[in-house]
Amino acid sequence: MAMTTWERFKRTFEHREADRIPITDDPWFTTIRRWNQEGMPQNTDWTEYFDIDKVVHINIDISPRFPKKIIEENDRYIISTTPWGVTTKEFKNAESTPENLDYKVVDADAWEEAKALMTLDDDRIPWDMLKNHFDEWRSKGYWIRGNFWFGFDVTHSHMMGTDTTLIAMMEEPELVQDMFDTYLDRCEKLFTRIWDAGYHFDQMWWWDDMGYKGTTFFSPQMYRDLLQPYHTRGVNWAHDRGIYAELHSCGDVMTLVPDIVKTGVDALNPLEVKAGMDSLQLKKEFGDKLVLHGGINAQQWPNAEAVIAEINEKVPILKQNGGYIFSSDHSIPDDVSLENMKRIIETVKKAGSY
Repeated sequence: MAMTTWERFKRTFEHREADRIPITDDPWFTTIRRWNQEGMPQNTDWTEYFDIDKVVHINIDISPRFPKKIIEENDRYIISTTPWGVTTKEFKNAESTPENLDYKVVDADAWEEAKALMTLDDDRIPWDMLKNHFDEWRSKGYWIRGNFWFGFDVTHSHMMGTDTTLIAMMEEPELVQDMFDTYLDRCEKLFTRIWDAGYHFDQMWWWDDMGYKGTTFFSPQMYRDLLQPYHTRGVNWAHDRGIYAELHSCGDVMTLVPDIVKTGVDALNPLEVKAGMDSLQLKKEFGDKLVLHGGINAQQWPNAEAVIAEINEKVPILKQNGGYIFSSDHSIPDDVSLENMKRIIETVKKAGSY
């Protein structure tokens, strides 16, 4: 008998086998557009179309809410400022990482201005969405995530920039630690308000990309000194409420995994193959402690035969004794056809069944 998404995820986080492994992912908007052109009906929930698991998200706003302004716009792109004070360039008809052109918060004085604006106003919580949808999510057996955001990633990608952040970690560690503390404090307080209102979710998730191709942005020792205490605190917030905690960290973080495990985190995503992550080695070393999520090379997905071979090689090992969630090692790009996606999902369901 088929399980609900909630039942499937619950057993997976308990390191027990379910009917099959959970299947979830994030297609680009241009990927959805392609699938619509190739036969998937318009305005269709793609997870229902492929009959995979339904994960829903609760997001909050902890930004300084700097004014958003359009600086330049044409048919191809738009240059604008974000609520985090970053000037970005985004292309209109293609999915890509925004190009950050300039940063407002580049020193301690600018941070103090931003920090004062990171208030705890009630409109930072999506109350209407929760009132309108939460009961339906529960009745249909969806898996519900509360999305935190704190640590290195938000600092270097949405606040100060990579170079400025890394230099500050060396020369002004107290500055970046105050930033890490502030982000987490705002998340804890706003999500506690949500929790206390009766909207109990199943998992705390946060993004903190700490690696790139072949290595990390900083050493394991710097992770232990500056960042690990906040990761541990975030995990403890979740565990104090009886829910799970999952870290998303792009890039190669293999050298950090032993210390990540010590935070008590329950799951790690996305296990980026192209950066150097080895999901099979992680399963061997940490599979009894860590739920592995991802680890299937997104660059292979346009080639159905290649990705099917990778799935058949890895999934039977990763699924053993539970503890594995299927997805690409980042997201689903728009060079993946509808037909290829159908074959991928069919293969995963077969290889991932118990």
